Amino acid sequence: MEEKKFDLNSLIGFVLLGAIMLWWMYSNQPTPEELKAKAETEQVQEEIIPSNNVSSNTSEKIVKVTDSLSLVNAQSQLGEFSHSATVSDAETILENEVLKLVISNKGGQIKEALLKNYVTYDSLPLYIVKNNNASFNINFGTKDNRTLNTKDLFFEPTLTSNGENQVLSMKLKVADDKFLEYRYEMKPDEYMVDFNIHSQGLNSSFNTSQQINLDWNLKTFKTEKSVSYENQHTELYYEKEDEKIDYLSMGKDDDAIEKDVNWIAFKQQFFSSILISKEGFNDANLASNNLVKDEAIDTTFTKSFHLKAPLVLNNGELNYDMNWYIGPNDYQILKKYDRNIKEVVNLGWGIFGFINRYVFIPVFNFLQGFIGNYGLIIILLTIVVRIFMSPLVYKSYLSSAKMKVLKPEMEEVNKRLPGKENAMKRQQETMALQSKAGVSPLAGCIPAVLQMPVFFALFRFFPSNIDLRQKAFLWATDLSAYDSVYELPFKIPLYGSHISLFPILASIAIFFYMRMSQSQQMNMQAPTQEGMPDMQKMMKMMMYFSPVMMLVFFNKYASSLSLYYFVSNLLTVSIMLIIKNYIIDEDKIHAKIQENKKKPKKEGKFRQRLNEAMKQAQEQQKKKK
Repeated sequence: MEEKKFDLNSLIGFVLLGAIMLWWMYSNQPTPEELKAKAETEQVQEEIIPSNNVSSNTSEKIVKVTDSLSLVNAQSQLGEFSHSATVSDAETILENEVLKLVISNKGGQIKEALLKNYVTYDSLPLYIVKNNNASFNINFGTKDNRTLNTKDLFFEPTLTSNGENQVLSMKLKVADDKFLEYRYEMKPDEYMVDFNIHSQGLNSSFNTSQQINLDWNLKTFKTEKSVSYENQHTELYYEKEDEKIDYLSMGKDDDAIEKDVNWIAFKQQFFSSILISKEGFNDANLASNNLVKDEAIDTTFTKSFHLKAPLVLNNGELNYDMNWYIGPNDYQILKKYDRNIKEVVNLGWGIFGFINRYVFIPVFNFLQGFIGNYGLIIILLTIVVRIFMSPLVYKSYLSSAKMKVLKPEMEEVNKRLPGKENAMKRQQETMALQSKAGVSPLAGCIPAVLQMPVFFALFRFFPSNIDLRQKAFLWATDLSAYDSVYELPFKIPLYGSHISLFPILASIAIFFYMRMSQSQQMNMQAPTQEGMPDMQKMMKMMMYFSPVMMLVFFNKYASSLSLYYFVSNLLTVSIMLIIKNYIIDEDKIHAKIQENKKKPKKEGKFRQRLNEAMKQAQEQQKKKK
C-alpha cells in the first residue's frame, strides 16, 4: 500500500484561495453611509392607531415595506402617492347600537355593513355590504401623467372621538401635510353616518385637465323570502335639485344621465344605501341591472346599481360634505332627516301617498302602540276603514234599490219606443223619468269610485311597511311575504311552486262580493237597448275573472295584503246584507219616488245642455232620413 505524502503545492493553493476570499469580502464591505441608508429603508416600523378612549375593535398595525426594492417599485407605479405602499391591508370597526361598519385601509371604503337589529328571511345576519359586493372609488389623474384609483391604494387610519361620536379619518398621504381624506363620523344609535371627502395640499398633484370621477357600485343581496317579489321593490331612486324624486325602471335594465342630483339611493325592498351630497352632483350617470334571470338559480343578488359622478375641484382641492344612510326603509326613521329621503318608501303617488301618510300610517302606529299582534292590527285597521267607507256602501246600495223600484217603468219605455231609430228619444225619456223620480244612475258609481283611492293606497302601504317584516300571524310566518301552506313538486306559470291560503280566502270573499255587487248593479243598469252591448254578460264574466286574478297574482304577494282584502270583502258583504235586510225598505223608497214625481223638478244646467244635445242629434237624424 502506497503511503500518502505531504503535498506542498496543495497547501500553497489553499492559502492563496483563502487570501483571495478575504480580499473579496473586505473590498465589498459597505461604507458607513451605505449601512445608514440601508438601516433606514429596511427597518420595520410599527405604529398603533390612536384610540383616544373610543370603544373600537381596532387592533391592527400599519406596517411599512421592509425592503428598498419594493419602495422603488411603488415609486415607479404610484409616483408621489407611493406612501400608500407602506400601509398594510388592515381594517377598522365603527359600531353603535344599530349599525356596524368595517372600514378597510385598502380604498378607505366600507368593506362590511351589518344591520344589527335585523336578520335575513332564513335568520342569518343581515349585511348590506359584504364579500366585495360594493365598491367606492375616486379615479383621478396626477401631474406626472398617472391615472390612479383610490380603491387600489391604502389609506392610513386614525380613530378619534367627538363627544359621543366616533370619528375615523382615512388619509391617502403624499406627505404629512398633503393627503386625500375620507372622514367617517358615527353617532350613537343612528343609521346616518357623516362622510366627508377632503383634500389638502394636492392642488399641485391633481391633473386638472383630467376629470375626477366618483364611482359607487352595489350588488344588492337577497334578504327576503321571495326573490321575484323582493326584486319588484328593488330600484334606484334619486332626487334632483328641484327636490323632484325620480327612479330607474325596476322591471328591466335601465340607465339615465341626470344633472344636479342631490342624493342617490340604492333601494332594496326594506333596506337602502343612500349617498347624500350637500353640494350635489352636477352630473350623474346612473344604471340599474337585473341580476335575477332564473329564480331557481339566481338566489344571491337581486340587482346591480351604479353611480358615476364627476367631482369638481374648488381652488384645486376636493371638498365634499356628504352623509351615508345605511339602514331600514322605515318611514318614521327616514322622515327625521330633512333631505327628503323618506320618499324611498313607495307609498304611492298623488292622493294615494297622501292617504297613506296622513291616514293609514298614523292609524297603524296608534294601533301598534297597544297591540303586539300585527295580524290583529291589520284586521282592526280593516274594520276602521270599512266603518268609514260604510256610508258610501249605503249610498251605493240605496241608489241600487231606487233603480230597482224604477226598473219596470224604464222597461215600459223600451217597449213603447223600440228600434234603433228611436234610440235617442228612448234615452231622453228614460233620463226624464229618472230625473222626475229623483234617481241618478251615477249615484251608485260615485261611491265606488271614491273607494278606489283607498284600495290603491293600501296596495302600496302593506308591501312597504317594514313593521310587518317577519311578523307571524296564524299560519303565515312573515306578513311581508307569501304564506305557503303547501310546496308543489313543480312550478305553475304565473302562479308559482307553492300554495298560499290567504289569497284563496280572499278570492272566495271577492267572489261573493262580486256576486252581490252584480245583482246590485243589474238593478241600477237601465234595460239593454238595441245595438248596445249587454253589460250584464260582461259583469258576469268579471264575477269569475276577478277571483281568478286574485288567486293567481296574489299567490306571491305579501300575505298582509291578502289578509286585508279577505277581511275587507268579508266585512263589505256583511254590511251589504245588513243594509239590504235591516235598513232599506223598498216600499218606502217606491212611495218616495212617486212623491218626487209629483213635485216640480227644476232641471240643472248639465241636464239642460244634455237634453239640448240629444234634441239636436234627433233633428240631424231626421234630416238625414
